[in-house]
Amino acid sequence: MNLPQVAISANHLSKWFGEGQTHVMAVREVNVQAHFGEMLFLVGPSGSGKTTFLSMISGILRPSEGQVQVLGSDLWSMSADQLASFRLNHLGFVFQDFHLFPRLTAAENVAIPLILRGDDWVHSILRSEAMLETVGLPNRGQTLPVKLSGGEQQRVAIARAMVGEPEIMIFDEPTASLDGDTGKKIIAFVKQNILNSKRCILIVTHDSRINEYADRIVQMENGQIFDSLKGI
Repeated sequence: MNLPQVAISANHLSKWFGEGQTHVMAVREVNVQAHFGEMLFLVGPSGSGKTTFLSMISGILRPSEGQVQVLGSDLWSMSADQLASFRLNHLGFVFQDFHLFPRLTAAENVAIPLILRGDDWVHSILRSEAMLETVGLPNRGQTLPVKLSGGEQQRVAIARAMVGEPEIMIFDEPTASLDGDTGKKIIAFVKQNILNSKRCILIVTHDSRINEYADRIVQMENGQIFDSLKGI
């Protein structure tokens, strides 16, 4: 069987902080691949290195050693400007606490990646409204985040991550701020409506209630990949 095309490849990836007695090895010699058409879960206890690993493969934190290939490009050989442009155009992020701007409407929050690209304001808002409808929030574009439920805020964050049509979507603890039923509904929606053969979704979580939706689960402990609980 032919494996699907690789979207993300981390090779011998390590990250340490400090020196001498303060030296901490956060991630140690990690090798992971994620593929198009795949929803990959990275699981592990708090402090296991998940967030550090996520930061390195998304262009936020430079590795101490190793290489990150995203969409066939060597991420950390790019200049700062190239890296910023690459992230804006190819990666979508959904943060644990949503990171919505409280004084902006739902549509304005969703439009931010398009505005940063230099798109026309009116076009960006129209596109945002359409994306909110895609995630099940029609007629909510003019609503402020404080007027939305936790699940609705999560959908706004997903719409913002999707609006630029990125190939890679990264979710950091997407159900941490949601009750169990709402969290499962959100992840089920993502798998059914957002994942496709031209997109790769990486979810960092410690919520075992949503494991059933993963195509593959990779476990991380003490900065190392410990086991693959599901495989392709």
